[in-house]
Amino acid sequence: MRNSENVLNSLAGHSQNPNYKFERLYRLLFNENLYADAYQMMSHKTGNMTKGTDGQTISGMSVKRIQSIIAKLRDESYQPHPAKRIYIPKKNGKQRPLGIPAFEDKLVQKVVQMILESIYEGSFEKCSHGFRPHRSCHTAMASIMEGFDGTRWFIEGDIKGFFDNIDHDIMIGILSERISDERFLRLIRKFLKAGYLDQWTFHHTYNGTPQGGIISPILANIYLDKLDKYMVEYISKFNKGKARKRNPEYKRIASRKDKRVRKLKAEKDEQKRRALMEEIKFHHREMQKLPATLDMDEDFRRMRYVRYADDFLISVIGSKEDCVRIKEDIKIFLLEQLKLQLSDEKTLITNGHDVAKFLGYEVTIRNTEKTSTAKGAKGLPKRSLDHKTVVRMPMEVMRKKLLEYGAMQITVKNGKEVWESTSRPYLRSNDDLEILNRYNSEIRGLYNYYCIANNVNILGKFHGIMKESMCKTLSSKYNSTLRKIIRKYTRDKIFRVEYEDSKGKVHTREFYHDGFKRKKDARIDDAHIEPSYRAMQPTSLMARLKAGKCEYCGAEENLKMVHVRKLKDLEGKQPWEKLMIARKRKTMAVCECCYRKIHAHK
Repeated sequence: MRNSENVLNSLAGHSQNPNYKFERLYRLLFNENLYADAYQMMSHKTGNMTKGTDGQTISGMSVKRIQSIIAKLRDESYQPHPAKRIYIPKKNGKQRPLGIPAFEDKLVQKVVQMILESIYEGSFEKCSHGFRPHRSCHTAMASIMEGFDGTRWFIEGDIKGFFDNIDHDIMIGILSERISDERFLRLIRKFLKAGYLDQWTFHHTYNGTPQGGIISPILANIYLDKLDKYMVEYISKFNKGKARKRNPEYKRIASRKDKRVRKLKAEKDEQKRRALMEEIKFHHREMQKLPATLDMDEDFRRMRYVRYADDFLISVIGSKEDCVRIKEDIKIFLLEQLKLQLSDEKTLITNGHDVAKFLGYEVTIRNTEKTSTAKGAKGLPKRSLDHKTVVRMPMEVMRKKLLEYGAMQITVKNGKEVWESTSRPYLRSNDDLEILNRYNSEIRGLYNYYCIANNVNILGKFHGIMKESMCKTLSSKYNSTLRKIIRKYTRDKIFRVEYEDSKGKVHTREFYHDGFKRKKDARIDDAHIEPSYRAMQPTSLMARLKAGKCEYCGAEENLKMVHVRKLKDLEGKQPWEKLMIARKRKTMAVCECCYRKIHAHK
């Protein structure tokens, strides 16, 4: 049996050849090693402890369970269970539907996802960033910062109800362009048609990808890769001219500067040389205030496109009429080729100096006569900051987060909002360390997402309000004053909480104080990044199952894996709980007898 590393990397090797047809993929689903790696990758996710419609979870995984799945796939009797639909509240008060597939379906989908990823990743366009290895929201924003300078217009694209409206026949048709294996395609169609249970009532799925399904993101990218390739071709036809025409005023001043540079080279008199150098510097500063090229050049057009999932942002150097035509062409393509609708109300044409919104950021083009404070090699100021791309964190995000956490209240004084920190009563029952960790994670979470924003330093205000809120929460908990709390917990100007570990050793945890410096480490490789897989490590879950020795009683027989959601949920009353706590493992490979005993106490 081939290891998963060789299988998947072999597929990836043909990924960049668009004419290569992948055959006999279905037989790869009979390889136990693929399921072993899939199981390993999924094991740490707590959502797998939630029961699907079959009443099973990840707990109880065994070699026999995998072999049973493979046997059903061999004779094509395997049938995915309908997903269990639940509803979670949205911030606007409405409810978002969420699908919970059966775990065994998740496992098979994970293997299918690994196969599809190997096939398609090498052929995806660089403009796609959602749900891809080595790609993220940050790489999408980095691509915008690196390539959108000089933008005159933005087109903010949104596809109406994308995930719910993917056409199954078109989806299978797109897959069949590269996959020549009817059994593999039938399996994917089974997942698409599996349906869902809502209040134990079965509902068919005629369109869309499986809600909560592991294969949904890769299928969505395969579907929208058609749009990406259409846009790449569209851009190649739209772009016009090698460069903008020179600005006549800029050219005139540059000519005056060049004359004085030539005079300077021949001039021997030191006083005249100094005068010439001052004139050169003056003309250089004047040049820096002007665009070197014409803003509107009919013989020059440029377009850039970045997509994340079903949202995209287009940069246009051209006219507004160009943008209207681009929007209409995309609308027609989506409708005719993919049976998708472009949302007219959300697909906006925005002036480059106004604000476009993408992935929670504000994107705009700087409009200023200021030059960079940095100096060039000759001590002259660098180029103007005008027409540079700026990405910002909206103040509204900070405002909503503080209100959502209950860390702030807003009062209006003299017609202006005043933000005032408040205690969070629902945290008073937590210990000091938990309270500190909660605030730290909320601060770091927001900073980690907006760390590449030009104005990320505004999080200093967020940090200040959160710190005050934490102190007020602790003062409320201990019925003390704010001043006493600050004095009690502050050492060397840093807020600290002391705590003991399980061995009685005292440790210290600090409130976040590392500042909010902008990070620029999100980069896009020039080449396509192929997925790379490595074989299962000897200490993996499957290796422990195949060892055949119960980790609880020592019996030698077929084993099942016990999973728990969190170690801290274990009370430590039962011997098996004590053993898992001592080993600091959320898993334990046990025999059938021990498995039944453990679950009898759960």
